[in-house]
Amino acid sequence: MRSILVVNAKGGCGKSTIATNLAAYYAIKGKSVVLADYDPQESSLDWLAERPADRAKITGIAAHRDGLRVPKNTDYLIMDSPAALHGRPLAQLVRRADAILMPVLPSPIDERAAARFLVEIKNLRRVVNSEVRVATIANRVRDNTLAAGSLYEFMGDLKLPDGKKMWHLAALRLSQNYIRAAERGLSIFEFAPVKTLPDREQWARTIRWLASIENR
Repeated sequence: MRSILVVNAKGGCGKSTIATNLAAYYAIKGKSVVLADYDPQESSLDWLAERPADRAKITGIAAHRDGLRVPKNTDYLIMDSPAALHGRPLAQLVRRADAILMPVLPSPIDERAAARFLVEIKNLRRVVNSEVRVATIANRVRDNTLAAGSLYEFMGDLKLPDGKKMWHLAALRLSQNYIRAAERGLSIFEFAPVKTLPDREQWARTIRWLASIENR
């Protein structure tokens, strides 16, 4: 089983959007997927409740309330974390993860919050799971804006504890496709390709990076 944690201590950065689209991507590839919602707001589970019965199955767990018992033969565990996650609760999720994806919005407030949180993640990796891979995703980006340029520069300067640059996987555009998908319990991967081609292309590097971890 592969475990992917979507995390950022700051709320409103799109963790549930990343988690639900990733869960659906693997489900439509025929994988057994569990979507564990650690957020009391249950945004991921609300999305799953709207999911049509004829779509690829995803098993939802209210992990914040019921704990996490992953069914046997699960291929992918996607963990949607809550905001304001620090200390021991954060360490417990990092311990479970093979990969960590951190969405960041293009604003100075989000960049500063992300920088502080990444320091905490790096310190945890030394104690909890030094093998877990960490990468960032720029989310809700408007290209050719000052905010986007600042965010790309910020992410380009991020480094891992060994001094190597941290992976920056994607810049996901501010797209109505994500809103339409969220309303219907779907993902951008389940709309007609011609309508979501730019969004699918932006996800490609993230999917390849996660695949490379599986093949280690």
